[in-house]
Amino acid sequence: MKKKITNLAFVLLFVVTVSHAQDMQTVFKSGGRVTGYGALSNKFTKINGRYANIAEVYGGVYLNRRFMIGLGGGAVTNNIPVPSEYSVVPGENLSYEYGQCGLVTEYVLGSNKAFHLVFHLFSGAGFTVQYNRYNWDDEFNHNDWDKHDKHDENWFFVAEPGVQLEVNLFRWMRFSPGVSYRSAFGSDAAGLSDSNLSNMSYNVTLKFGRF
Repeated sequence: MKKKITNLAFVLLFVVTVSHAQDMQTVFKSGGRVTGYGALSNKFTKINGRYANIAEVYGGVYLNRRFMIGLGGGAVTNNIPVPSEYSVVPGENLSYEYGQCGLVTEYVLGSNKAFHLVFHLFSGAGFTVQYNRYNWDDEFNHNDWDKHDKHDENWFFVAEPGVQLEVNLFRWMRFSPGVSYRSAFGSDAAGLSDSNLSNMSYNVTLKFGRF
């Protein structure tokens, strides 16, 4: 009799567990796929009317082969001269540095297809600073380097939506050329207004990971 009661208890526990599992609502469906990938990107754009090359890296978790959320950042790699009237050090040939870092999201349409679309969004902080590109060691070691007002350190908000045409080269690697538009909000740098910093970007991106 005791054995029958024990067996019955196990049956009832099983039924209750199954029923509870069927009724439970969750954010992600059972068996949802969670992976991740990273990306190396190069952007071709203009800042203050001059050509700017921005090297960028980003990556994050990839949910159900549709949505990626992560972090990213990038910075200008070429020379963008500061006009003499805006130079914080009269007589010096200074350059503008531009960078950005923040949240990156991507929404992928038809991830398993060889060619598909990706909607990309960067949102976060941008910054600019004036520096002596051709005398970096002396500038870095100068006692006044930490005086932010002298080098016109400038922080603002950046939103950059874009779209990519993604190509599945391998299971672990994708090529994603695309376009985006960078919008700056709140810049007060000498010679760099929001409109000077906002512009179209054309980019090429390689992504590596588990898709």
